Amino acid sequence: MKRKGLLLAVFTALLVLLTGCNSLTVLDPKGPVAKTQSNVIIFSMLVMALVLLVVYVLYIYMLTKYRASKAAPDYEPPHVEGSKWLEITWIAIPVIIVTVLSVVTVRSTAAVETVPEGYEDQKPLVIYAASSNWKWHFSYPEEGIETVNYVNIPTHRPVEFRLYSYGPITSFWVPQLGGQKYAMSDMVNKLNLVAEHPGSYMGKNSNFSGEGFAHMEFEALAMSQGEYDKWVKEVKETAPKLTEQEFDSLLKESHVGRKTYTSTHLEFRPAPEGENAGHNHGGSEEADHSGHSETDHSEMNMDHSEMNMDHTETEDAGHETHGN
Repeated sequence: MKRKGLLLAVFTALLVLLTGCNSLTVLDPKGPVAKTQSNVIIFSMLVMALVLLVVYVLYIYMLTKYRASKAAPDYEPPHVEGSKWLEITWIAIPVIIVTVLSVVTVRSTAAVETVPEGYEDQKPLVIYAASSNWKWHFSYPEEGIETVNYVNIPTHRPVEFRLYSYGPITSFWVPQLGGQKYAMSDMVNKLNLVAEHPGSYMGKNSNFSGEGFAHMEFEALAMSQGEYDKWVKEVKETAPKLTEQEFDSLLKESHVGRKTYTSTHLEFRPAPEGENAGHNHGGSEEADHSGHSETDHSEMNMDHSEMNMDHTETEDAGHETHGN
């Protein structure tokens, strides 16, 4: 009885505490990408709830039907053969469930990896989002401006975030606009989002990347196109220019507040894409291959020359010995 009372008290306390929690942001979408992912989450939860309901009903039925009885100690229950249809049923149902969930997952993943439906004809706003310990740099190459630890975007326009990192692997995530995607140092990942409602949405790094991980939050402010254009104009008139020295100092600092600049670091520190991607470092594969070939050829010539010199010295020594 004491154990039951303790469990009831714990359950009541959790129920009281959870009623004070805010709604889950992933289930409060403000864009088509987040809406698609929210629908998948809800559908998966309903499927799992249905499975649990069937399991618990069968569990209670089996406990009730086959509970211990007052039969004689020497009683032997009748032998029952297995059922072919039951075996087919409990194999087919899990296969069907996994197949349905797989189809839904694949279709939704393909949908969120492209520009959302209904926005294919619009030119996306490209924003480079680079992380460093422990902050976010947002570069707007079209507007020629850059922000730190906050990003402003227009509503009802596709936004293409190009993600990379100046440190450990991080994960860019604005829960109410879409799912997370990783930012790495040697490549650029693309994330397509659309905000259909103006408002302030919290963004974060969802991948543990060190002691400052908990403070890697930023504000994603969605506004109308007119307000966005007004903001861009104001930045160009009031913000200072971002120099390479200033950018290097930003990378070294652990925590900084919001900052705004009238130029981007892409001018002197381009993103790791195209010729700068991976280990190319601005060179082409053909140049690398030709460079290696010339080097190898020179080394072979040097080795061949050394072998000829050794052979000549051996012959001279042999002639001197023969002459003596």
